[in-house]
Amino acid sequence: MARSSTRPTSRDVAHAAGVSQAAVSLVLGDKWRGRVSETTAERVREAARDLGYRPNLAARNLRLGHTRTVLLVVPALTTEFFAGVYTGAARVAADHGFGVVLYPSPEGIGPARDPFASSQAALDGVIASSMAADALTAIRGDQLPLVMLDSDPSGSLGAATVNLDIADGIRQVATHLLDLGHRRFLHLAADIPSWTFDVRARELAAQLDTVPGTTLRTAHAPISIDGALTAAEAALAAPGPRPTALVCDDDKLAAGAYKAVRRLGLRVPDDISVTGLDDLALATAIDPELTTVRLDAELFGERGMEALLAVLEGRTPPAGDIPVDLVVRGSTAPPSTP
Repeated sequence: MARSSTRPTSRDVAHAAGVSQAAVSLVLGDKWRGRVSETTAERVREAARDLGYRPNLAARNLRLGHTRTVLLVVPALTTEFFAGVYTGAARVAADHGFGVVLYPSPEGIGPARDPFASSQAALDGVIASSMAADALTAIRGDQLPLVMLDSDPSGSLGAATVNLDIADGIRQVATHLLDLGHRRFLHLAADIPSWTFDVRARELAAQLDTVPGTTLRTAHAPISIDGALTAAEAALAAPGPRPTALVCDDDKLAAGAYKAVRRLGLRVPDDISVTGLDDLALATAIDPELTTVRLDAELFGERGMEALLAVLEGRTPPAGDIPVDLVVRGSTAPPSTP
């Protein structure tokens, strides 16, 4: 049977098989048993194969009231971390017949324009990073089945929350630096009001408080290399004993800190040890390579999508934070001065 140059329709299948469109719908929807004969069903399947017919899933889903589409709301894509989150989420989504629309919030935080005329009509659910949570109001995402990433479980907007074990990552950083002998610390903190960064500050202070003789200063910076350079340079040049360890909230801040250290005529790690958090490609591009906490972004996205599927199906998502690991490289060493 010759194939049409245009996309075949169910009407074409019905005509080729000599049956009604209703019969085609029953057979291809696997609801034909007891309603049409086995012979007729096979004739419809053969006609569909010959014509290369594929059902219009979009139209079918709209009739059923869902689109099998999920919105992933993340901060502006300034690093590959959230690209990894998307990759993991999309992989799990595809295995279950869902698509994922990526929605980066401008400037990393705050509201953004609604990407749909009516988000609630166009989406089945939302996965959102707490760093972009303000965008949810603008797109009415908090009124849909929602999974929050990197968010306070006790105050989350979502039906489920998926977190990396950031607190344990900071504990690993603090233990590593304390074991090396560091006692004077500078925390280069991300200047973003977000639960995940609050956890980093709180856990670092708590860990250092357990060791007598430690001091901790904090400098805030936007998550940019230039912003980190400016903040770190000012903090390291301030009066008083210079910190021997600089703990950065992420790898991009650490890269800016490297530039500040060198601008002041100092060396990493001889004069000051530096740590990051994320383990981006940047961590091994700078010299010396950065000691940092490895976060599995793709696994994070996978778990987020799995949690949303559970919510949509009325199941309880698995509990427990995703483990993280400290990767020790050349940017940390014992302090050169006590």
